[in-house]
Amino acid sequence: MREGYEGTGPGAITPDGCAVELYSRLPVGEEPDIIASAVPAGAHILELGSGVGRMTHPLLERGFTVTAVDESAEMLERVRGARTIRGAIETLDLDEKFDVVMLASFLVHAGDVEVRRGMLDVCRSHVADGGCVLIQREGENYHTDLPRERHDPSGFTIRMLSAEPVGDGVNSVRAEYAFPDAVWTQTFLARPLSKEEFEGALGEAGLRVDRYLTEDRVWVRAVPVEA
Repeated sequence: MREGYEGTGPGAITPDGCAVELYSRLPVGEEPDIIASAVPAGAHILELGSGVGRMTHPLLERGFTVTAVDESAEMLERVRGARTIRGAIETLDLDEKFDVVMLASFLVHAGDVEVRRGMLDVCRSHVADGGCVLIQREGENYHTDLPRERHDPSGFTIRMLSAEPVGDGVNSVRAEYAFPDAVWTQTFLARPLSKEEFEGALGEAGLRVDRYLTEDRVWVRAVPVEA
């Protein structure tokens, strides 16, 4: 387990506190539609942090080719129909270019600045000329509107319990997922980023915002900065 990260509940837990069985249960939501609307039909997508394939599988169904990357072998065992690569995102070097590189799951908010820089550098180095990078960022009140909970229509409750400062602008965030037959918790480190800080981090990696894809600015389409 990475320092500052923890997960509880049934089944395998990844180094960043994610429960494999939990992520296998979570519904897909609207993300695949958001992604499909922002990229060319049939694009080859490099999905960084694919997990069990919650978005991978709907994207395959929509006709995309997906290369799924995750550090957890247990997560990747549940991915079907995509090429899978096990490894840390921030050090990935495939010597390939992709139409689309995707960094979802709020990974851009990594507590460790060097990890974030590594992830964004990987996005930039793997995106083809004329391609794009899709990033999912935290909502504006992610760390402040707490505690809060949401009841999902599929029958479970997500509770964001706390976000406690641990120094250097980083918070220790604790979440709970309650199903009728099981409860999982995850504790992880996250660095809040304002819109300006986020765009600055992109700029350091040679990327810029092309457009925000959702009204809440959670989903972003970025493109390489021309030399």
